[in-house]
Amino acid sequence: MEHTLYIYNTLSRTKQPFRPLHEGRVGMYVCGPTVYGDAHLGHARPAITFDILFRYLQHLGYKVRYVRNITDVGHLEHDADEGEDKIAKKARLEQLEPMEVVQHYLNRYHRDMEALNVLPPSIEPHASGHIIEQIEYIKRIIDAGYAYISEGSVYFDVEKYNNDHKYGKLSGRNIEDLYNTTRNLDGQSEKRNPLDFALWKKAAPEHIMHWPSPWSEGFPGWHLECSTMGTKYLGDTFDIHGGGMDLMFPHHECEIAQSVAAQGHEAVRYWMHNNMITINGKKMGKSYGNFITLEEFFAGSHPKLEQAYSPMVIRFFILQAQYRSTVDFSNDALRASEKALEKMTDIYRRLGTLTPAKESTVELPDFESQAYAAMDDDLNTPMVIATLFEAGKIINQAADGAVALSEADLQRLQKLFDTFLIDILGIRVEAKGADKGTAAYEGAVDLLMDIRKNAKAAKDWTTSDLIRDRLAQLGFDVKDTKNGVEWKLP
Repeated sequence: MEHTLYIYNTLSRTKQPFRPLHEGRVGMYVCGPTVYGDAHLGHARPAITFDILFRYLQHLGYKVRYVRNITDVGHLEHDADEGEDKIAKKARLEQLEPMEVVQHYLNRYHRDMEALNVLPPSIEPHASGHIIEQIEYIKRIIDAGYAYISEGSVYFDVEKYNNDHKYGKLSGRNIEDLYNTTRNLDGQSEKRNPLDFALWKKAAPEHIMHWPSPWSEGFPGWHLECSTMGTKYLGDTFDIHGGGMDLMFPHHECEIAQSVAAQGHEAVRYWMHNNMITINGKKMGKSYGNFITLEEFFAGSHPKLEQAYSPMVIRFFILQAQYRSTVDFSNDALRASEKALEKMTDIYRRLGTLTPAKESTVELPDFESQAYAAMDDDLNTPMVIATLFEAGKIINQAADGAVALSEADLQRLQKLFDTFLIDILGIRVEAKGADKGTAAYEGAVDLLMDIRKNAKAAKDWTTSDLIRDRLAQLGFDVKDTKNGVEWKLP
C-alpha cells in the first residue's frame, strides 16, 4: 500500500508531503532533555510525539537515523547568554561533579522513557562530548563574518545576519519588534546589540564547567550544540528537526541563523513542533514551578493528583490529542483517559478470545485504510484511536454473540490492532492482573473460572452461581459469552 505522509512544516506553515532527501532513508533530530532534574509531563509530550513519528516512518519502510541530544552544558539561568549553567549550579549546591548530576538524572529520564514505551533514539549525543566540533563550527561562522569576539566571548551578529538574510523566519518575528521587547541584562555590554547571542562564553573563575578554546577558557552557547551535533550525525542538510513549541524562539531560530552563517544554506528541510501541556491554561514547566514529575504521576504523590496514573495512561492521554494542539492537565481528563484505555485494552483482549465462524454476518468497514489516512494526515492519533474504537464495537458484538466473524475478518482485525495500537501508538497491553499484584492474582481468578466452567458442564448450578455471586460481591464483573467466561478487575 502506497502512503504519502503529510506533515505540518512550521517554517512554511503548511502541511507538506514528506519527501526525504535520500530515498528510503530519513535523518531526524529532536531536542532532548536538559538533565538537571526529573522529567515532568511536559518532557513526555515531545518524547511521545517524535516516538510516534519514529515508529511510523519505520513502519512505512524507511531506515531512520533518529538523533536526540542531551543538553549537559550551556543551558543558563535567566537568559540564554547570562547567569549560571543549571547543571553546574546543581553540582555546586549538592557538592557533586557536574557529570554525576547529568548521569543521575539521565538514568532517571531513561527509566521514565522506558516506562512510557518510548523507543531509544539511534544516537544520543551529549553536548559536553562535542566541544571540539562546536569550536570548529564557531570558527566557520567567524570566517563567514557573522560573529565577533568580545572580551573572550564570541557572539553572533544578528543585525548583520538579518541584513543579508532574514532572522525570525521560523517564529514570524521581525527584528524591529525584538529590539522593542529585549530587556537590558547585566553583561550585555560585551555585545554590539542586545539581540546578539553567545556562541562561546568566557567562564568566570568560579564556573566549574569550562574548556580551552582559541578565545578563552569557557563553554559553548546553548543554541550551538544542536546545530553542531545535528550536522555531525545527519549531514549539512537533513530531513526533520523536532521539538517543543517553546523552543521555536529563540533556540531553533538561532539554529537556522547559525547553519546559514556556517554553511551558506539552511540545514533542516522540515521543522516540526509539538504544542504544550498546560495547567489551568499556563505552560507546565520547571521555570513556572507548576510541573509534576513523571514519577509523581506514576506514584500519585503530588498534591495536585487525586490518584496514581500508570505510564500507559499518560501515553494514551497525550495521544488522544493531535500533537500540535494544546493539552490541559486535569485529574478528570486523566481519569477519562484511564477509562478509555481500559476499554481499549479490554477490546484487544476480547479479540484474542474470539472463535472464528464459517462466515461473517457483518461487513467490516475498511478500518485499516481509515487508520492509515489518519496517520498520513500529520500523525492524527486521535482519529486512529477513534477508528480502533469503531472496530471495537464489532469485536464486542462478536464476543457477546450478536454477530459472527470469519477467520479472515478476525485476522484483519488482529492485524489492525497489532499494527496501530501496539506497534505505532506504542500501547502496552498489560496482563489483567498486572496492576493488582502479578500473574498469580490473574491465575487465581482464572482457576475459579475453570472450576465454575466445570461446575456448569456438570450442571452443578449451585457451585457455578456461588462462584459468580461471591466474585460479584468482591467487585468482579463476571460475564458468560459464547466464547467462554470473561472477567474484569474490581
